[in-house]
Amino acid sequence: MILQVAAGAIFNGQGQVLLSKRPPHVHQGNLWEFPGGKLNPGESVAQALSRELWEELGIRVLQARPLLQVHHDYPDRSVRLHTWRVDRFSGEARGQEGQPVEWVWPADLSSYPFPAANQPIVAAVRLPPTYLITGEPIGDPAVFLDRLLQSLRAGVRLVQLRAKNLSPLHYQTLARAARRLCLEHGAILLLNTSPAQAVELGADGVHLTSDRLMCLSRRPLAADRWVAASCHNPDQLAHAARIGVDFAVLGPVLETLSHPQASPLGWERFQTLVAQVPFPVYALGGMGLEHLEEAWYCGAQGIAAIRGLWSPPLRVSS
Repeated sequence: MILQVAAGAIFNGQGQVLLSKRPPHVHQGNLWEFPGGKLNPGESVAQALSRELWEELGIRVLQARPLLQVHHDYPDRSVRLHTWRVDRFSGEARGQEGQPVEWVWPADLSSYPFPAANQPIVAAVRLPPTYLITGEPIGDPAVFLDRLLQSLRAGVRLVQLRAKNLSPLHYQTLARAARRLCLEHGAILLLNTSPAQAVELGADGVHLTSDRLMCLSRRPLAADRWVAASCHNPDQLAHAARIGVDFAVLGPVLETLSHPQASPLGWERFQTLVAQVPFPVYALGGMGLEHLEEAWYCGAQGIAAIRGLWSPPLRVSS
C-alpha cells in the first residue's frame, strides 16, 4: 500500500521556506522535511494539508497551490508526497509538538539533510514557475541582449540560452554577456550546449536536448550545477530519471508555431506522464502566462516558452 502524504512548501513574505525536523524515534528520524502528514480517508490534499499545518504548526492556510507529486519507495514502505506551495497563511509557525522549525533561504536548502523522498521537492522549491527559452539570435546581439534584459526585468528567473546558429566565438561572447545579465537579476542561466562548454562559460548548468540526453549513461555535471533535459515521450522521461536530471521540459502540450508538425500531447496526457517521474517538469509548447494555473493543477512546475516569455507584456509572479 502507498502511504499518501500532504506536504507544504510554506513561504514567508521574505521568500524563505519553512522546514521542520522529524523526531528521532520515527521513520526517517532526525532529518528535516517540508511539514505535513498523511491523508485521512475521504480527505482531499488541500483538506489534509490545512489540518496538518494547523495541528503541527498552528497556522491557517490562506493561499496554496499544487507544486509537485513525488513517489518514492523506501525499503520498508512506499510514499507519495502531494506537495503544495503555501504563499499566504495566518498565525505564527511554531512546533506544536516540540519539533524544531526553521525558516531557510531556498538557496541554502542543500545544507540540510532530508529524507530521500524530499529531494525533488528541494529542486521544485528552488525553481521558479516560468522557464524562458530564448529566441534564436539574429542580427545585432545588442538587440537580443536588450530583449533578454526586458524579460528579466519582467520577473523571469530561469533562462535557457538557445543559440544553435552562431559561430563558436560569437556564441561564447553572447553566453558570457547573458550570464552577466542573469547574475545582475538573480536569475539561473542554463546553456543549450555540451555540459563541458556550459561549465567552461560559467553557466549555472546545462539544458540537454533529447538526443544528447539519450546518449548519456550518467548525470553529466556535479550536484552544484543544474541539469535539465527536453523530453517528448515516456522513454525520454524515464532515461532522464535514470541519469538524475534536476528537471525537464515536456511537450508539446498544445499546438505551437515553432513545431507545427508535432502532435500535441494535450493536458490529460501531460498529467499522466508527469505523475510517473521523480522530478519537476515544465509544460512546453503553445504556453503563455495564461496557462500557468492549468499547468500547476496538471502537475507541472510551471511553463516553458519562447514567445510567451520573450519580452512579456505581463509580469511573472511566483
